[in-house]
Amino acid sequence: MTHTVAPTSTGERGSPGVLARNRSVLTGYFAGLGVVMAVWGTRIPAVQKSAGLDTAGLAAVLLAAAVGMVAGLHVGGRSAGIARSSQLLTGSAIGLAASLALLGIGRTPLELAAAALLFGAAHGVLDVALNAAAVRCQQDYGRPIMSGMHAAYSLGALGGAVLAVLVAHQSHMYVFGVTAVVVITATAAAAPVTRCVDSPAADIDPAETTRQGDPPVLSRSRVWLLGLLAAACLLGEGAAADWSAVHLTGLHASPAVAAAAYAGYSAAMAGGRLVGDRLIARFGAQRVVRTGAMLAAAGLLAGVAITAAPFALAGWAVFGLGLSVTIPSLFTAAGTGGPRAVAAVAVTGYLGLLAGPALVGALATVTTLSGALLLPVALAAVVAVLSHRALENRC
Repeated sequence: MTHTVAPTSTGERGSPGVLARNRSVLTGYFAGLGVVMAVWGTRIPAVQKSAGLDTAGLAAVLLAAAVGMVAGLHVGGRSAGIARSSQLLTGSAIGLAASLALLGIGRTPLELAAAALLFGAAHGVLDVALNAAAVRCQQDYGRPIMSGMHAAYSLGALGGAVLAVLVAHQSHMYVFGVTAVVVITATAAAAPVTRCVDSPAADIDPAETTRQGDPPVLSRSRVWLLGLLAAACLLGEGAAADWSAVHLTGLHASPAVAAAAYAGYSAAMAGGRLVGDRLIARFGAQRVVRTGAMLAAAGLLAGVAITAAPFALAGWAVFGLGLSVTIPSLFTAAGTGGPRAVAAVAVTGYLGLLAGPALVGALATVTTLSGALLLPVALAAVVAVLSHRALENRC
């Protein structure tokens, strides 16, 4: 069964033109977020070199970004029930871009840590506001569209990575500054249209909420289950980002082939998300997520077990394809409980993303990298087993 509901809005908000416009606005935000995160991620070595940071110093800056993001997720969850979606989207997008510019001009560990903290906080608020608004947009549509919007993030990240390669000769300060100006300009220009994504509930007097009906509240155990499955999935994403190239290098692949492992993973994930909505509409989220997680576990297991670079490349690609619809589906399920449920699932999930690479590395030191990569394989299998319970249509 899918997690969409029949459209409940009426009037102009429910018209096809307005729905399509809202979807386009949110898709643009997802794509822009992907571009910003890719531009930042690809130029982290340049930031480290410019500030003369050692490994510990860089780790402190990245930790500040992680702490800021967790705080931003909490703030976003609480604010989404008070502030309008358009205010959160516009404000956090401008804050994200401005803090990226600050990361470009930071020259001391303290300056970079402060900018990273703001960057992570803006990212967290934007992530919650964007996913909560996307869930409402999907509910207005009455059919799955969430996977496609997450595909825009993947494609934006891919475009941002390509852009970073093309301007690799430019200083990171220049790249961050230009990116920030473009994002702020685009966000300001889109602000009048962004106001259209506000929930009708934003115009309801608080005294009227009991008559209008409150959003369903997910049980705490259900929210925890959704969060843990998100953590399992995002741990695999972190492992792919940080360890796929290392895995291929250990198989004596060339640097270009090793780098292609994560590119293949990302491209397969984007492709899976582009067709995910149609698959969910036809077969239901439970079946698609369960089948995809089984495919991910089998693909990466084969890529790890068969010690040859072509199989490893294929294994990472299949892993990305299999997990492509999981996060959009989990956020959709959490969204039925409101922004705070989305924030709770996001916090738990991103902890998996942040801790995953370090955990895989720790396991690799006591076994082998191939042995450590069995962890994301096992977690994908867990997602397959428990997804039915997490995605069932109940509160």
